[in-house]
Amino acid sequence: MPLQTFRYAACGGGNLLLDIFLFFISFNFIFDKKILHLGFIALKPYNAALCLSFCITFPLGFLMSKYLVFNESYLRGRVQLIRYMMIVAVNLFLNYFIINVLVQYLHFYPTIAKIFTTVIIVTFSFLSQKHFTFRQKKDTPLTQEAERKE
Repeated sequence: MPLQTFRYAACGGGNLLLDIFLFFISFNFIFDKKILHLGFIALKPYNAALCLSFCITFPLGFLMSKYLVFNESYLRGRVQLIRYMMIVAVNLFLNYFIINVLVQYLHFYPTIAKIFTTVIIVTFSFLSQKHFTFRQKKDTPLTQEAERKE
């Protein structure tokens, strides 16, 4: 297994476990399986738990990806952050959509729905982070030849 893949699995796996743990704790104990009324909007407890876990795991996931997993990227930090936010927004939308379908229509327990949803999204996330967010320069024959001449 390549080192980068191992690091992604370790960092992403740790962040994933934290995400599921925070989701479970917030759904069952913080929101107590009750609708969260914010005045201007009411969130179902599993959507509120999703938001809470996201607020913690988003910055942690970015920092681990930037400094531990994809540390050889040539892109500037703010470009990486914007791209990371775009991919995470897609992941968050997919999480929201799939969890709601599983809970409301297929009657899954919310934590099981969250785990199932996460399994679906992991591959997409790794490939998009590797090839889009934290892109690295490819070794082309021209760049290899230029390095030999130096």
